[in-house]
Amino acid sequence: MSADTSKVHIGLILPDVLGTYGDSGNATVLCKRLEWRGIAAMVVPVRISEPTPASLDLYVLGGGEDDAQALAADYLREDPGLLRAAERGAVIVGVCAGLQVLGASFTTSDGAVHRGLGLLDVTTKPGERRSVGEVVVQPNPLFGGNPLTGFENHMGVTSVGPDSVPLGRVQRGTGNGDRSEGAVRGHVLATYLHGPVLARNPELADLVLGWVVGHPPPPLEVPEIELLRQERLTRRRAR
Repeated sequence: MSADTSKVHIGLILPDVLGTYGDSGNATVLCKRLEWRGIAAMVVPVRISEPTPASLDLYVLGGGEDDAQALAADYLREDPGLLRAAERGAVIVGVCAGLQVLGASFTTSDGAVHRGLGLLDVTTKPGERRSVGEVVVQPNPLFGGNPLTGFENHMGVTSVGPDSVPLGRVQRGTGNGDRSEGAVRGHVLATYLHGPVLARNPELADLVLGWVVGHPPPPLEVPEIELLRQERLTRRRAR
């Protein structure tokens, strides 16, 4: 954890730019799941006009459209905070545009190629049509056993290189475009799943929190969340 070891600091990165799809809720989910276990935590919003602290414990990036995504990539390359945090092994979670920004490069719909942060070995190009709808993913066993659910809304086709691994395999939906979904490298994890994804998939949220605190967090039973997760899976199988 950070210098203030009594509290976990969760950076919500550029919510004014990468805040289109409600992914800011992932930071709230992580904060609450720590607090429910008696671990002090706080969300630290970092907006486009502010430097990114390199000392936070966990960083969350959300989704956005092409222009916002390109702006975020340019800003985060020039502002060294997030890259310095990655160098010391901080945990970073990206969703949709966040996935592409964390990668090596991405091409927007106008054909322009943009450099990413290079924290994931992925490249993204536009697909022929937008992928919209519910997704079910079987995660790589390294990242959990329960199927992941979420909502995708993107045109990206993402290739995962040898220095990263997919988060899982798509059972329903599109994901990266080759039946894989998301990417992970060390403690950098990214996915196309909205929802917010960590609200819909508490096991994945706790995987991330385990990376932060250095050990798997104690069990936390929230029956309403598990019931809703099972209902979503049942609806997907019935179609």
